[in-house]
Amino acid sequence: MPVRLGLIGYPVEHSLSPSFQQPALNAMGIDAIYELWPTPPDEVPGRVASLRAPDVLGANVTVPHKEAARGLVDEVSVQGQRAGAINTVINDAGRLRGENTDIDGLAASLRESGFRDPGFTVVVLGAGGAARGALLALEALGAARLTIANRSQEKAAALLEVAPEIAGTASGLAGAACEAALREADLLINTTSLGWKAGETPIDLTLLDLLPAGSVVFDLTYRETSLLQAAGQRGLKSVDGLAMLVYQGARSLELWTGREAPVDLMMAAAMEARSQRS
Repeated sequence: MPVRLGLIGYPVEHSLSPSFQQPALNAMGIDAIYELWPTPPDEVPGRVASLRAPDVLGANVTVPHKEAARGLVDEVSVQGQRAGAINTVINDAGRLRGENTDIDGLAASLRESGFRDPGFTVVVLGAGGAARGALLALEALGAARLTIANRSQEKAAALLEVAPEIAGTASGLAGAACEAALREADLLINTTSLGWKAGETPIDLTLLDLLPAGSVVFDLTYRETSLLQAAGQRGLKSVDGLAMLVYQGARSLELWTGREAPVDLMMAAAMEARSQRS
Protein backbone atom coordinates (compact mmCIF):
# COMPACT_ATOMS: atom_id res chain seq x y z
CA MET A 1 0.00 0.00 0.00
CA PRO A 2 1.37 3.42 -0.90
CA VAL A 3 1.72 6.03 1.81
CA ARG A 4 -0.06 9.35 1.37
CA LEU A 5 0.91 13.00 1.23
CA GLY A 6 -1.20 15.97 0.28
CA LEU A 7 -1.86 19.67 0.16
CA ILE A 8 -4.31 21.15 2.67
CA GLY A 9 -5.94 24.42 1.64
CA TYR A 10 -9.14 25.98 0.34
CA PRO A 11 -9.24 26.07 -2.60
CA VAL A 12 -6.36 23.91 -3.85
CA GLU A 13 -7.50 22.85 -7.32
CA HIS A 14 -5.20 25.41 -8.97
CA SER A 15 -2.06 24.16 -7.23
CA LEU A 16 0.98 22.93 -9.17
CA SER A 17 2.35 20.99 -6.19
CA PRO A 18 1.24 17.50 -7.32
CA SER A 19 2.78 18.11 -10.74
CA PHE A 20 6.29 18.19 -9.27
CA GLN A 21 5.95 16.29 -5.97
CA GLN A 22 4.62 13.10 -7.56
CA PRO A 23 7.39 12.84 -10.19
CA ALA A 24 9.95 13.42 -7.43
CA LEU A 25 8.49 10.66 -5.27
CA ASN A 26 8.48 8.33 -8.27
CA ALA A 27 12.10 9.15 -9.14
CA MET A 28 13.14 8.52 -5.53
CA GLY A 29 11.48 5.10 -5.61
CA ILE A 30 9.09 6.02 -2.80
CA ASP A 31 5.70 4.30 -2.96
CA ALA A 32 3.61 7.36 -2.15
CA ILE A 33 0.73 9.35 -3.60
CA TYR A 34 0.61 13.17 -3.37
CA GLU A 35 -2.99 14.38 -3.37
CA LEU A 36 -4.99 17.59 -3.18
CA TRP A 37 -7.02 17.86 0.02
CA PRO A 38 -9.48 20.78 -0.26
CA THR A 39 -10.44 21.61 3.32
CA PRO A 40 -12.97 24.24 4.42
CA PRO A 41 -11.95 26.15 7.58
CA ASP A 42 -14.25 24.20 9.92
CA GLU A 43 -12.69 20.91 8.78
CA VAL A 44 -9.06 21.88 9.38
CA PRO A 45 -8.74 20.37 12.90
CA GLY A 46 -10.02 17.01 11.67
CA ARG A 47 -7.84 17.09 8.57
CA VAL A 48 -4.69 17.81 10.58
CA ALA A 49 -5.58 15.11 13.10
CA SER A 50 -5.89 12.62 10.22
CA LEU A 51 -2.22 13.15 9.43
CA ARG A 52 -1.34 11.02 12.48
CA ALA A 53 -2.43 7.88 10.60
CA PRO A 54 0.41 5.40 9.96
CA ASP A 55 -0.10 5.51 6.19
CA VAL A 56 0.43 9.31 6.03
CA LEU A 57 3.91 10.87 5.78
CA GLY A 58 2.63 14.43 6.25
CA ALA A 59 1.25 17.34 4.31
CA ASN A 60 1.80 20.75 2.87
CA VAL A 61 -0.48 23.54 4.05
CA THR A 62 -1.45 26.54 1.95
CA VAL A 63 -3.74 29.55 2.30
CA PRO A 64 -5.84 30.18 4.24
CA HIS A 65 -4.82 27.55 6.81
CA LYS A 66 -1.13 28.15 7.56
CA GLU A 67 -1.76 30.04 10.79
CA ALA A 68 -4.48 27.67 12.01
CA ALA A 69 -2.36 24.57 11.33
CA ARG A 70 0.41 25.98 13.51
CA GLY A 71 -1.83 25.60 16.55
CA LEU A 72 -2.87 22.04 15.75
CA VAL A 73 0.49 20.23 15.72
CA ASP A 74 2.56 18.93 18.62
CA GLU A 75 5.78 20.78 17.87
CA VAL A 76 6.63 23.86 15.80
CA SER A 77 10.12 24.71 14.54
CA VAL A 78 11.82 27.98 15.39
CA GLN A 79 11.14 29.24 11.87
CA GLY A 80 7.48 28.31 12.16
CA GLN A 81 7.22 30.08 15.50
CA ARG A 82 8.83 33.25 14.19
CA ALA A 83 6.72 33.23 11.03
CA GLY A 84 3.54 32.58 12.99
CA ALA A 85 2.57 29.97 10.41
CA ILE A 86 3.56 26.58 9.04
CA ASN A 87 3.30 25.16 5.54
CA THR A 88 4.62 21.65 6.21
CA VAL A 89 3.51 18.97 8.65
CA ILE A 90 5.66 15.89 9.29
CA ASN A 91 4.14 12.75 10.80
CA ASP A 92 6.77 11.36 13.17
CA ALA A 93 5.19 8.08 14.35
CA GLY A 94 1.94 9.84 15.21
CA ARG A 95 3.52 12.98 16.57
CA LEU A 96 3.05 15.99 14.27
CA ARG A 97 5.87 18.48 13.68
CA GLY A 98 5.28 21.79 11.93
CA GLU A 99 7.80 23.63 9.76
CA ASN A 100 7.82 26.72 7.55
CA THR A 101 9.73 25.92 4.36
CA ASP A 102 8.41 29.02 2.56
CA ILE A 103 11.27 30.93 4.19
CA ASP A 104 13.87 28.53 2.77
CA GLY A 105 12.11 28.56 -0.60
CA LEU A 106 12.18 32.34 -0.94
CA ALA A 107 15.78 32.57 0.26
CA ALA A 108 16.88 29.96 -2.29
CA SER A 109 15.04 31.71 -5.11
CA LEU A 110 16.54 35.08 -4.20
CA ARG A 111 20.04 33.59 -4.11
CA GLU A 112 19.38 32.20 -7.58
CA SER A 113 18.33 35.71 -8.65
CA GLY A 114 21.68 37.15 -7.56
CA PHE A 115 21.20 38.10 -3.91
CA ARG A 116 24.11 36.13 -2.53
CA ASP A 117 25.94 38.94 -0.76
CA PRO A 118 24.61 40.90 2.24
CA GLY A 119 23.94 44.62 2.24
CA PHE A 120 21.13 45.01 -0.28
CA THR A 121 18.07 47.26 0.08
CA VAL A 122 14.50 46.01 -0.23
CA VAL A 123 10.94 47.31 -0.53
CA VAL A 124 8.29 44.78 0.51
CA LEU A 125 4.70 45.37 -0.60
CA GLY A 126 2.17 44.10 1.94
CA ALA A 127 2.21 43.34 5.65
CA GLY A 128 0.40 40.02 5.93
CA GLY A 129 1.58 36.50 6.64
CA ALA A 130 3.51 36.19 3.38
CA ALA A 131 5.38 39.40 4.17
CA ARG A 132 6.29 38.05 7.59
CA GLY A 133 7.93 35.00 6.03
CA ALA A 134 9.65 37.17 3.44
CA LEU A 135 11.25 39.27 6.17
CA LEU A 136 12.77 36.17 7.74
CA ALA A 137 14.21 35.10 4.39
CA LEU A 138 15.64 38.60 3.86
CA GLU A 139 17.16 38.53 7.33
CA ALA A 140 18.83 35.20 6.54
CA LEU A 141 20.29 36.65 3.33
CA GLY A 142 21.67 39.73 5.08
CA ALA A 143 19.44 42.51 3.77
CA ALA A 144 20.66 45.83 5.13
CA ARG A 145 17.67 48.13 4.72
CA LEU A 146 13.98 47.45 4.40
CA THR A 147 10.82 49.42 3.74
CA ILE A 148 7.44 47.77 4.20
CA ALA A 149 4.81 49.54 2.11
CA ASN A 150 1.24 48.77 3.06
CA ARG A 151 -2.18 50.39 3.12
CA SER A 152 -1.96 50.41 6.92
CA GLN A 153 1.35 51.96 7.95
CA GLU A 154 0.62 50.95 11.53
CA LYS A 155 0.49 47.30 10.52
CA ALA A 156 3.66 47.71 8.47
CA ALA A 157 5.48 49.31 11.40
CA ALA A 158 4.46 46.44 13.69
CA LEU A 159 5.75 43.87 11.21
CA LEU A 160 9.23 45.43 11.27
CA GLU A 161 9.68 43.87 14.72
CA VAL A 162 9.83 40.42 13.08
CA ALA A 163 13.32 41.11 11.68
CA PRO A 164 14.90 43.68 14.00
CA GLU A 165 18.38 43.08 12.58
CA ILE A 166 17.34 44.85 9.36
CA ALA A 167 17.14 48.64 9.48
CA GLY A 168 13.50 49.21 8.66
CA THR A 169 10.91 51.85 7.89
CA ALA A 170 7.19 51.73 7.08
CA SER A 171 5.31 53.63 4.41
CA GLY A 172 2.07 53.68 2.51
CA LEU A 173 1.76 52.25 -0.99
CA ALA A 174 2.28 55.72 -2.43
CA GLY A 175 3.63 59.07 -1.28
CA ALA A 176 7.04 60.58 -0.62
CA ALA A 177 8.31 57.85 1.74
CA CYS A 178 7.41 55.06 -0.66
CA GLU A 179 8.92 56.90 -3.62
CA ALA A 180 12.16 57.57 -1.73
CA ALA A 181 12.47 53.88 -0.83
CA LEU A 182 11.88 52.76 -4.41
CA ARG A 183 14.61 55.06 -5.70
CA GLU A 184 17.16 53.21 -3.57
CA ALA A 185 15.82 49.65 -3.81
CA ASP A 186 17.84 46.75 -5.16
CA LEU A 187 14.80 44.50 -4.77
CA LEU A 188 11.02 44.99 -4.79
CA ILE A 189 8.93 42.08 -3.50
CA ASN A 190 5.17 41.83 -3.85
CA THR A 191 3.75 39.69 -1.03
CA THR A 192 0.15 40.82 -1.50
CA SER A 193 -2.50 38.71 -3.20
CA LEU A 194 -2.98 41.39 -5.86
CA GLY A 195 -1.69 40.03 -9.12
CA TRP A 196 -3.25 36.60 -9.39
CA LYS A 197 -5.89 38.08 -11.69
CA ALA A 198 -4.85 39.90 -14.86
CA GLY A 199 -4.82 43.66 -14.46
CA GLU A 200 -4.49 43.63 -10.68
CA THR A 201 -1.47 45.51 -9.33
CA PRO A 202 -0.38 46.26 -5.75
CA ILE A 203 0.93 49.73 -6.65
CA ASP A 204 0.59 52.26 -9.45
CA LEU A 205 2.82 50.85 -12.17
CA THR A 206 4.34 54.27 -12.90
CA LEU A 207 6.16 53.92 -9.56
CA LEU A 208 8.35 51.27 -11.18
CA ASP A 209 10.01 54.08 -13.12
CA LEU A 210 11.65 55.14 -9.84
CA LEU A 211 13.58 51.88 -9.42
CA PRO A 212 17.29 52.01 -10.30
CA ALA A 213 18.50 50.16 -13.38
CA GLY A 214 19.46 46.65 -12.35
CA SER A 215 16.77 46.33 -9.70
CA VAL A 216 14.86 43.07 -9.39
CA VAL A 217 11.08 42.88 -9.12
CA PHE A 218 9.90 39.67 -7.43
CA ASP A 219 6.29 38.51 -7.18
CA LEU A 220 5.42 35.58 -4.92
CA THR A 221 2.66 34.58 -7.34
CA TYR A 222 3.89 31.86 -9.72
CA ARG A 223 2.72 33.46 -12.94
CA GLU A 224 3.72 36.49 -15.00
CA THR A 225 1.63 39.13 -13.25
CA SER A 226 0.87 42.60 -14.57
CA LEU A 227 3.51 43.90 -12.14
CA LEU A 228 6.17 41.63 -13.61
CA GLN A 229 5.15 42.41 -17.16
CA ALA A 230 5.47 46.13 -16.45
CA ALA A 231 8.87 45.59 -14.83
CA GLY A 232 10.12 43.70 -17.87
CA GLN A 233 8.90 46.42 -20.19
CA ARG A 234 11.06 48.85 -18.23
CA GLY A 235 14.16 46.69 -18.58
CA LEU A 236 14.09 45.48 -14.98
CA LYS A 237 14.70 41.86 -14.07
CA SER A 238 11.42 40.20 -13.11
CA VAL A 239 11.09 36.97 -11.11
CA ASP A 240 7.89 35.07 -10.36
CA GLY A 241 7.28 32.66 -7.49
CA LEU A 242 7.61 29.34 -9.33
CA ALA A 243 11.17 28.64 -8.17
CA MET A 244 10.18 29.56 -4.61
CA LEU A 245 7.28 27.09 -4.81
CA VAL A 246 9.57 24.30 -6.00
CA TYR A 247 12.33 25.02 -3.47
CA GLN A 248 9.91 25.06 -0.55
CA GLY A 249 8.36 21.84 -1.85
CA ALA A 250 11.78 20.21 -2.17
CA ARG A 251 12.60 21.11 1.42
CA SER A 252 9.26 19.64 2.53
CA LEU A 253 10.04 16.43 0.65
CA GLU A 254 13.38 16.16 2.41
CA LEU A 255 11.71 16.59 5.80
CA TRP A 256 9.17 13.85 5.03
CA THR A 257 11.64 11.35 3.64
CA GLY A 258 15.03 12.17 5.17
CA ARG A 259 16.51 12.08 1.66
CA GLU A 260 17.78 14.67 -0.80
CA ALA A 261 15.11 15.90 -3.16
CA PRO A 262 15.66 15.85 -6.97
CA VAL A 263 15.30 19.63 -7.32
CA ASP A 264 16.18 19.84 -11.03
CA LEU A 265 13.56 17.24 -11.90
CA MET A 266 10.98 19.05 -9.76
CA MET A 267 11.74 22.40 -11.39
CA ALA A 268 11.43 20.98 -14.89
CA ALA A 269 8.13 19.28 -14.02
CA ALA A 270 6.71 22.47 -12.51
CA MET A 271 7.69 24.53 -15.53
CA GLU A 272 6.13 22.01 -17.87
CA ALA A 273 2.90 21.92 -15.86
CA ARG A 274 2.66 25.68 -15.84
CA SER A 275 3.27 25.91 -19.57
CA GLN A 276 0.51 23.39 -20.24
CA ARG A 277 -1.95 25.46 -18.22
CA SER A 278 -1.09 28.68 -19.97
